[in-house]
Amino acid sequence: MALDLVLLAWMMTAPIMLLLWFVQRVQGNAVIGDVGFCIGFGLVSIGYGLLAQGNPTRQILVAALGAIYALRLGGHVFVDRVLGKPEDPRYQGLRRRWGSRAQAYFFLYFQGQAVAVVVFSLPLLVLMVNPATTFSFWEWAGVLVWAVGIVGEAVADGQLVRFRTDPLNKGKTCRQGLWRYSRHPNYFFEGVHWCAYVVMSIGVAYGWITLVGPVFMIWALLKVSGVPFAEAQALASRGDDYREYQRTTNVFIPWFPKK
Repeated sequence: MALDLVLLAWMMTAPIMLLLWFVQRVQGNAVIGDVGFCIGFGLVSIGYGLLAQGNPTRQILVAALGAIYALRLGGHVFVDRVLGKPEDPRYQGLRRRWGSRAQAYFFLYFQGQAVAVVVFSLPLLVLMVNPATTFSFWEWAGVLVWAVGIVGEAVADGQLVRFRTDPLNKGKTCRQGLWRYSRHPNYFFEGVHWCAYVVMSIGVAYGWITLVGPVFMIWALLKVSGVPFAEAQALASRGDDYREYQRTTNVFIPWFPKK
């Protein structure tokens, strides 16, 4: 049954990403693909909660965790980077680099997001098929870690939005709140969120599968689509001010800034 659900997750998400790829063609903003990942993850979380064969109370809880995460992040990305906004510079750069092949590559990228939904939803499925009738200490500890990750990322996103909307801060680097202690606190708490499912899986059959969440997400944020693009863009737009920020502030894990 679990394998059937994994296939169903892909069959549910792939058409959504196809539709959003067409939207991207019309609007010229590929960030909608990031929103699509959140839409797909939220729907798959609910679908698993309805169809998985485990403890119903646990299924509802884990489905709620996945859906809340997806709704919060997807809503933020849509409002902050899609609704009435120009396309993110990293996607603009890809369009220029790919030239006439851009739409073909974006099609593969959007369908890759559908595959990513399937992979990143595996931790939820592992937790949901646990037949135990009582919740373990580690499950409640994981819920606490999940709350820290969700709240921390929401706070970091909100602080950055407020900083950027102040005209007096144009051309400056945000060093307020959590951004004083990490150059990418939103990414750090995103990683914390994925670690929550690992904590919840301690003592659960096939719990090691939940490692795909933090391992792949943190790797992608640090080495692929997160920090490298954000740092390059910041250096291009803020120059020496951002270089000073790099010198004094940890890139990922929050810590006191260097003098």
